[in-house]
Amino acid sequence: MTIKTDNRHLYLQVIDKIKEDIENGTYVEKEKLPSEFELSKKLGVSRATLREALRILEEENVIIRRHGVGTFINSKPLFTSGIEQLNSVTKMIEQANMVPGTIFLSSQVNSPTEEDVKRFKCRTSEDIFLLERVRTANGKPVVYCLDKIPRNILPQSFIHEQESLFELLHEEAGRYISYAITHIEPIGYHEKISPILECDPETALLCLKQMHFDENDQPVLFSLNYFRADQFSFHVVRKRL
Repeated sequence: MTIKTDNRHLYLQVIDKIKEDIENGTYVEKEKLPSEFELSKKLGVSRATLREALRILEEENVIIRRHGVGTFINSKPLFTSGIEQLNSVTKMIEQANMVPGTIFLSSQVNSPTEEDVKRFKCRTSEDIFLLERVRTANGKPVVYCLDKIPRNILPQSFIHEQESLFELLHEEAGRYISYAITHIEPIGYHEKISPILECDPETALLCLKQMHFDENDQPVLFSLNYFRADQFSFHVVRKRL
């Protein structure tokens, strides 16, 4: 069936048609699409038009193209969140009706680096607690986390088994995280983190670098969270001023 049914650019019609076929189950997640020759013939468009549509679909993470192998339907993100919403990883997983879990990799107390002194506005004599974890959803690894907290903020009762640092800091340290300054960096395959998260070589990661502040504008938590890009989707509402 061809898609020449309206006056829009053909590549836009191709994009809509492929998305429609994904929605109605014609193509399923991780399925390989027909070759460009077959697909362009089926849709009744030139290969140049098809390639432009596939390029945009790849940018939108609807498909993934593997060099020398073919084009595949990407998995839909299991977790979505507005980037303007400050949720803990635990809360994001719970909102997807999945069970959050934690694999603890390491913890240590270090002297602050120059960056730590700037971030936390602390003295060089104040220790920094570093926690390395993998967050899981229904037992599957989805986020790799590195968290830094000034040692003098952590309660004496702190134990690694506590899932949410947000709740720990609020309930046991009296520090309510009010907001965060976030930087998002898309990265490709990471030699250490990608295998931990059981990523395919083509699976990208989203790194959220966040400095968290309490209600008194005091920095209390710095985190590096590496999310599987095929599992998490972040969006933002932008308003015209």
